[in-house]
Amino acid sequence: MFNIIILGITSLLTDISSEMVYPILPVFLVTTLGASPAILGLIEGIAESLASLLKVFSGYFSDKIKRRKPFTIFGYASSTIGKLFLFIAHGWGFVLFARIIDRLGKGIRTAPRDALIADSAKDGKRGAAFGLHRTMDTMGAIIGVSLAYFLVTGFKGPLRNIFLFSLIPAFLGVVFLFLVKEKKHEPAPALQKLQFKWGALDKRLKLFLIFSFLFTLGNSSNQFLLLRAKNAGLGLSQVILLYLVYNIVYGVFVYPASRLSDKIGRKKLLVIGYLFYGLVYFGFALNNSINLFWVLFGAYGVYIGFTEGVEKALISDIAPSDLRATAIGLHAAVVGAGLLPASLFAGLLWKFLGPAAPFYFGGFMGIFASIGFWILLKGL
Repeated sequence: MFNIIILGITSLLTDISSEMVYPILPVFLVTTLGASPAILGLIEGIAESLASLLKVFSGYFSDKIKRRKPFTIFGYASSTIGKLFLFIAHGWGFVLFARIIDRLGKGIRTAPRDALIADSAKDGKRGAAFGLHRTMDTMGAIIGVSLAYFLVTGFKGPLRNIFLFSLIPAFLGVVFLFLVKEKKHEPAPALQKLQFKWGALDKRLKLFLIFSFLFTLGNSSNQFLLLRAKNAGLGLSQVILLYLVYNIVYGVFVYPASRLSDKIGRKKLLVIGYLFYGLVYFGFALNNSINLFWVLFGAYGVYIGFTEGVEKALISDIAPSDLRATAIGLHAAVVGAGLLPASLFAGLLWKFLGPAAPFYFGGFMGIFASIGFWILLKGL
């Protein structure tokens, strides 16, 4: 439990830093640097895809050398450095470089960190462990978005100053990681099989990976949600508050939903979550009311709450304990393979067919994944 709390504190501090930056980044790109929605899609697609693809390698090597902590520390430190490049950015190329460093750090740390959480949790309590971690992570997001709102409305200085302030909690988060205590692991002679041979994977895991990929094709960067609200006429401070509503709702739901998955099974909650995602995205596509955005961002928080911790708990259940980090990383790599085309396609749909188009596509893919998951993933 000690490790889970410490990792939660690190995530809380890191998310304070990240979420001070995230809701203002699309506006900074489009208004300050003059980038287009297509450029936004390119930046987010490249950064998120590289990060996710790297997770499988960090997970694999974490299992191979039987260490989680060094990867976790290095990953969080890299994300801290990435924010420094945002502060000095004077063109969208700088932002791309900063996002790549930041997301590579996330790619390096995520699978080993999640394996640390799974290793530290008691049997039958992994859903609750991941839910608690996500709750603390989201508390950090709520604080970070609130600080961003305070700085935007109170100081009214250049947006890049917020990037500089965000370095403080990021640094503190890295410091806390040195308190984590690792468990010793036995060698894994079958390590190569999970990483390189598709046929060696558990059938349930293969199906889960397939539908995760299909779902990701319609799940572009969340920054398109923020840009959609800005495009509808909301000011930057209102966009930040919408993102705050999303994080608050997410934080309320993620822990009880993850605990519930320990009792009723992961599959039911994921099917409901993917279906709800599809309906929410159709709402973003059809919405013409500024006031309705408050409901839609809250509903999107419900979707994340029902799926974020549950997905990781499901993978931890299916994968062998000595290959857990590799399995988590493999899932992230599959998702990452879909993130680049998803964000690029969303940006192009926005440019050529209008702001509603990427949300129609995402809504369809969410419902498709939900139905396929329910039919094919028996026994989960």
